[in-house]
Amino acid sequence: MAPLERHLDERPAREVASGLPPGQCNLKRFFDLVVSLLLLTPLLPVILLSAWAASRATGASGFFFQERVGRDGRTFRVVKLRTMRPVAGSTVTSLGDQRITSFGRLLRASKLDELPQLFNVLAGQMSLVGPRPDVPGFADLLSDEERLILSIRPGITGPATLKYRNEEKLLASVADPERYNREVIYPDKVRLNLDYVRHWSFTMDLVYLWRTIFPTPNE
Repeated sequence: MAPLERHLDERPAREVASGLPPGQCNLKRFFDLVVSLLLLTPLLPVILLSAWAASRATGASGFFFQERVGRDGRTFRVVKLRTMRPVAGSTVTSLGDQRITSFGRLLRASKLDELPQLFNVLAGQMSLVGPRPDVPGFADLLSDEERLILSIRPGITGPATLKYRNEEKLLASVADPERYNREVIYPDKVRLNLDYVRHWSFTMDLVYLWRTIFPTPNE
């Protein structure tokens, strides 16, 4: 076992159960506020123009709101740029989903559809880095130990997000996308998110942000 892992595993159980200490939470929140404000200043015109184009492509509002589970299990409305036509379908989205518009595919491939979540960060509902916020149905499946994930604000990006950057392509390659997501991808995301909370460091948050903006060839 590496020295860092040994040190983290030897922390008192009550510290693990309570998530990040107050000092780390305050540092993370301060960084979120500063960076999200700096990003929104130049990106606001891009967001508004993309929302207008998304509205033209989908025939609905250019912004898409969905209830998600955040810190301490409280629900909030996450905001994205709309990439799909507002018609009924599976909750799991694969690469060839006919509901996705051509412009929507461009937004999803570039991750620009996530930009409005900077407003969620400003509102204190999300962080720049952290576990992705689940819909209530999935969050309800978390065990008592796994609910440690809910002790911090959910993030726009993070280790699980980076590992499954091409999740839609992966789901399109399996026979039963919903079952594969439920039995393979989701449990792995929970494992990665638990590891993120238990071993959190400010340096790694910077690394995750860098890898989100500048992905390596195999990501």
